[in-house]
Amino acid sequence: MTPQAAYDELVRRSRERSLLVSCIELLGWDELTYMPRGGVENRSRQMAYLAGLYHDAVTDPRQGELLSIVAASSLVDDPTGPAAVNLRGWRRVYERMSCQPKSLVEELARATTTAQQVWTTARQNESFAEFRPWLEQVLALVRQQGECLRSVGRIVNPSYADSIYDALMQDYEPGASVPQLEKLFSALRPELARLLDAIRGAKRRTSGAILRRDYPLDRQKIFGETVSAALGFDFDCGRLDTTTHPFFSPIGPGDSRVTTRYNQNDFGEAFFGLLHEVGHGLYEQGLEAEHYGTPLGESSSLGVHEALARLWENGVGRSLPFWRHFFPQARELFHQALHDVEAEEFYAAVNHVRPGVNRVRADEATYDLHILLRFELERALLSGDLAPTDLPGAWNEKYRDYLGVTPANDAEGCLQDGHWSAGQFGYFPTYTLGNIYAAQLLASARATLGDLSGQFACGQFATFNDWLRERLYRHGQRYPAAKLIENATGQPLDHRPLVEALRIKYGELYGI
Repeated sequence: MTPQAAYDELVRRSRERSLLVSCIELLGWDELTYMPRGGVENRSRQMAYLAGLYHDAVTDPRQGELLSIVAASSLVDDPTGPAAVNLRGWRRVYERMSCQPKSLVEELARATTTAQQVWTTARQNESFAEFRPWLEQVLALVRQQGECLRSVGRIVNPSYADSIYDALMQDYEPGASVPQLEKLFSALRPELARLLDAIRGAKRRTSGAILRRDYPLDRQKIFGETVSAALGFDFDCGRLDTTTHPFFSPIGPGDSRVTTRYNQNDFGEAFFGLLHEVGHGLYEQGLEAEHYGTPLGESSSLGVHEALARLWENGVGRSLPFWRHFFPQARELFHQALHDVEAEEFYAAVNHVRPGVNRVRADEATYDLHILLRFELERALLSGDLAPTDLPGAWNEKYRDYLGVTPANDAEGCLQDGHWSAGQFGYFPTYTLGNIYAAQLLASARATLGDLSGQFACGQFATFNDWLRERLYRHGQRYPAAKLIENATGQPLDHRPLVEALRIKYGELYGI
């Protein structure tokens, strides 16, 4: 077989697998939006069956033979060309999946499907005890998975073979490591602490009370969809639904699904959650459709995905120019709540700093502290240093230490996120990486696109979207995440632009 024929066969196989992944995504979206609770047992069987089929397709010995043929050919001479990019992506998945028994992959899919439904009910009942047995089961399976993945970790970095967490994290942020993240958090935490101390001591105060007035749910949905479309989200190729915990599902080309949750007395909960998920959607809708089904048509990493989500949620959505444009529409739609409010007051409200117990509703100054404590807790759970039965107490203790607050119940505490019920250990650090990437991207865009604030104030977001499409979206997995951001911004990973952006914003708001 010629190298070109082998490559063509790999492309065909990859696109077939993408259809399988699309079915898995669709079932996952349905499970968390519309599926009746009585369907969970059958859904868990469906997910396990599809996971097994995916494992068979990825680990087919013929796949390995085809990869070897292409790897030894001139097709991959250009490291940024389609063949080389796709080969790296395919080989990585092949090696990581081949080290995992099919039975483990199936059992993880089965257990996490049920665990997510149990978590939803336990959260509603404010009862960690209801979820604990399933957390223990998922944790045991994830540890097995991590042990398998350690065997291929040395392909990327020898140190990964020593850490289950490092090995698992490669599914979300390839190339990242625990030492790198520890260094990042150790540099970021004192900067955030100093900023919080300055805000607490400021004479000028802000309030978030405006956001806690009466905002009819039907109007929240109208406003959210209107803003999302103005930012560039194509509702002919996407939809919005409600769920327990906001998420985004990339079903496939022409089908990007965002969710949020509404609170009639908290405007920010649904709106900024929606902007976050729309940011994910804009990334997926900006990938090149011609490469769909191959790594070149897939996102670079979860950190980059979170960068786009946090960029639109915070860098754009919490900016004064943004609200100078959209606030008149909001005041008209929510006249009873906002008739006595000006745009600048609303801007101050959406950026009010108040350490709290909830990550999704956290302000930018405290958000990364929520991530840091989760990073520490999930590492302790994986290593066995923290038993699941002790999680609520450990969670509350870290909240007291890091943020000076204590959750009133398990729903406000260790049950607020659905990541662990889905087996996503190693995901949380991508939020902080996303914040850092987002700050670097926005600083670079401002330097190259002229009066970006003026564009936002006029409701013009197309130029910014085009810049992101050219610098990020179209590249898919052409570059590792850190290299992609460096190419886009001209700077390596650096937390300082994030700290500086926060200092400027809160310095103006609080007079510090």
